[in-house]
Amino acid sequence: MSINALYTDLSGYYDLMCADIDYPAQSLGIQRLHQLFGNGGRRHLDLACGTGPHIRHFLNLGYQCEGLDINQPMLDVAEERCPEAVFSVRDMCEFRFDSPFDLITCFLYSIHYSDGIEKLQGCIESAHQALSANGLFCFNAVDKTRINNNLYVSHSARHDGSEFTFRSGWHYVGSGERQSLRLSIDRTTNGISESWQDEHPMVALSFRELATLLQPWFDVTIFEHDYERIVPWDGESGNALFVCVKR
Repeated sequence: MSINALYTDLSGYYDLMCADIDYPAQSLGIQRLHQLFGNGGRRHLDLACGTGPHIRHFLNLGYQCEGLDINQPMLDVAEERCPEAVFSVRDMCEFRFDSPFDLITCFLYSIHYSDGIEKLQGCIESAHQALSANGLFCFNAVDKTRINNNLYVSHSARHDGSEFTFRSGWHYVGSGERQSLRLSIDRTTNGISESWQDEHPMVALSFRELATLLQPWFDVTIFEHDYERIVPWDGESGNALFVCVKR
């Protein structure tokens, strides 16, 4: 099944697919970083917002939120979840807004959905332009040089009489600027099983390369991928939080 088919036809199952994600902890973790590094403003934009679970928590924390995504069925769910927020179908690699934001987020490694280094640079420049003075851009990323193609994460859930198993893992061939996120969904209903396989092409780069792209626009600090504690990146782990203050 193609990328668009997976996310369009199964957008109603997206929250189930992400049921093991601790959205409150992630949102609170970024709020703490915003308190430490931000400019005190409360206007928030979430890139690749999906069905809006992070935005829901930021609204509850007192932010004024907007979200963008390329998938309208996802945004239909987000609008029901977050009627106070504003959503729009836009490409996160090239966007403009009339009013600036104080915090821009991009969760769940979605920064890698940029189609190549040039597109990723467009995302970085768009975020810089959309931020107010000393605004904050926060996202998580994976280092291509530390990807283990044999590692996967999986979880199971029951929904509407069906048993689902979701599985995902990074894959990198070892060279170039392309990596992929491999996904599989198995559904069993009344003893009948169906399976979807998908592979999402994503941009691949090291943390050193990513920091180099960011530094003309932002002051960059890299932290461990830990939303419970604020810990500097150890230089070894392959997942990290990037905290970027607009120059």
